[in-house]
Amino acid sequence: MGNSAILLLTLCGLIFSGGGILLSRVLAKRSTNAQKGETYECGVPTTGSSWIQFNVGYYLFALIFLVFDVELVFLYPWATVVKETGIIALVEILIFMIVLFMGLLYAWKKGALKWM
Repeated sequence: MGNSAILLLTLCGLIFSGGGILLSRVLAKRSTNAQKGETYECGVPTTGSSWIQFNVGYYLFALIFLVFDVELVFLYPWATVVKETGIIALVEILIFMIVLFMGLLYAWKKGALKWM
């Protein structure tokens, strides 16, 4: 069942996704106009070019959020088996939390947590 199941699932996935795209191209009405090519900004008409340079602080803020979001992914399974793992796992998770806390302090010191 191993290789044949993977092949069957891959084939079904390709047929399902490709079939949906093909079906929408065949059945959907298409119209082109200048308004469809404009950038949509919450109903407010755009002024100037939509190709602007964004502040890198937004990117840093998102990366810091992602780091602490991934921390929870590691922390939750550890918390479910903490009684069975013993003191070694407690020390390891404390080291993990200290490293993350040092990263948070570094980001705070550099001003990456200030919202523009």
